[in-house]
Amino acid sequence: MSGQLASVAKAMVAPGKGILAADESTGTANKRFAPLNIPQNEEMRRKYREMLFTSPHFGEHISGVILYDETIRQNDSNGKPLAQIIAEAGAMPGIKLDTGTVQLALGGPDEKITEGLDGLAKRVDEYVKLGAKFGKWRAVIAIDEGIPTHRCIHANAHALARYAAICQAGGLVPIVEPEVLMDGEHSKHSLERSFEVHEWALQHVFEELSAADVRFEEMILKPSMVIPGQKSAQHATPREVAGSTVTVLMRWVPAAVAGIAFLSGGQDDEDATTHLNEINLIAQERRAPWPLTFSYGRALQQAAINLWKGQDQNVPAAQAALAHRAKMNGLAALGRYSAEMEKERDLVPVGR
Repeated sequence: MSGQLASVAKAMVAPGKGILAADESTGTANKRFAPLNIPQNEEMRRKYREMLFTSPHFGEHISGVILYDETIRQNDSNGKPLAQIIAEAGAMPGIKLDTGTVQLALGGPDEKITEGLDGLAKRVDEYVKLGAKFGKWRAVIAIDEGIPTHRCIHANAHALARYAAICQAGGLVPIVEPEVLMDGEHSKHSLERSFEVHEWALQHVFEELSAADVRFEEMILKPSMVIPGQKSAQHATPREVAGSTVTVLMRWVPAAVAGIAFLSGGQDDEDATTHLNEINLIAQERRAPWPLTFSYGRALQQAAINLWKGQDQNVPAAQAALAHRAKMNGLAALGRYSAEMEKERDLVPVGR
């Protein structure tokens, strides 16, 4: 089992490839459909995911797909399981395992704890039978006046470690996602404050993972980037973001970790790609020990869903948009992206 999980983890961060986060809950998916006048029902969510997973050359730059419970149980229009569609495209299906966040008892304002540990071992067993190769658990850490508190950092780190240990015991590679949210105010969410909170969070997460005997070579870390809050008046250059991000990772992430796949955290498409590219350039300069790639949701999907709009005739254009963004991020994961490459979408065939 151990060797198999390590092989899966390595494949998830293969050179030039990253992970598509398509694990939006029913509510979140419906919210994204609403502004585009797409019917908000299970069938349209299925059609949308099928459109994504059947894009030409899907597995060329996508190594795996994080699915929601509804999606991993669905079939395509011909009756084939979507998890099988993903596998036949050259990627691996994974599954979101947490059940969302609730207010942290005795925590500060806006502090959350992620739930889903009860019955997790049985759910892992079921998802393995449905074809999942890896799991994901997201913890959220907000920055504001007086937060995060130690209680919040510790509780979420402990839950992430318990989840990761259960995953590995059940045959899934865990994606460990401690997300420092980007929506803090100016005076409380500077680049420097973001760096401090990332340090604090990663230190506790890896202490708890170690205490839980989680095997680092059989896990993927999915961190946020060190960025000032979106409501902040502070602007950080891509080089500053990348330098801070690589520094905090090299201080606290063990070299044995199989790889790091960043979340986009609300960045727009090209910013997320630019930051990933700059992170890889600096990581190469500093000889970072792990592959650094992407695990993006909206930053991969937004252009595609805007073009699709629920209409069958728009599928080719939407798939072309997904293929383009996947290729751009695949190049960024190698430190080979430039803004000029964004023009390629109109000049070359999809996936080339």
